[in-house]
Amino acid sequence: MTVRACLRWPHKCLRTPATQVDLITDEVRSIWMDMIDTMEAMPGVGLAAPQIGVSLRLAVVDASEARGQVIRMANPEILHASVQLRSHDEASPNLPGVWAKIERPRAVTVQFMNDKGQTETRDLVGLWATSVQHQIDHLNGRMYFDALSRAKRDMLLRRARKKGRD
Repeated sequence: MTVRACLRWPHKCLRTPATQVDLITDEVRSIWMDMIDTMEAMPGVGLAAPQIGVSLRLAVVDASEARGQVIRMANPEILHASVQLRSHDEASPNLPGVWAKIERPRAVTVQFMNDKGQTETRDLVGLWATSVQHQIDHLNGRMYFDALSRAKRDMLLRRARKKGRD
């Protein structure tokens, strides 16, 4: 088990769009395993490679109750998103100690390359959908708080800085 350290906001890697993955290699599989170990250690329901300093379009999501149903994704993209929204408190290990209520589509259809190198399409709902959207934001160099108004974002970042000094 290899738990990797999560980068601290505002590290440049967290603001830089990640690079496409052309081929699923043993190295990619190893990164996914480290990501799963890191996600489980948090504990969290998803992790994107840039969060641990790897600028590749890789993500893992496991929003199952019992755990152990992780989806490994390379180059995930949303093909369709529901009109109905869902609110959820979102946070990130890259900015510990703070969170915000974010509204995202309740359901999404996501396409990605799986661990066998095949293109896969999945319909995800609820926390699964929220997590995959959150991870894709990371892959695009965005953080969950980018969805907030400027005033709310500034307040959240001030709270995070204050918590960092405590």
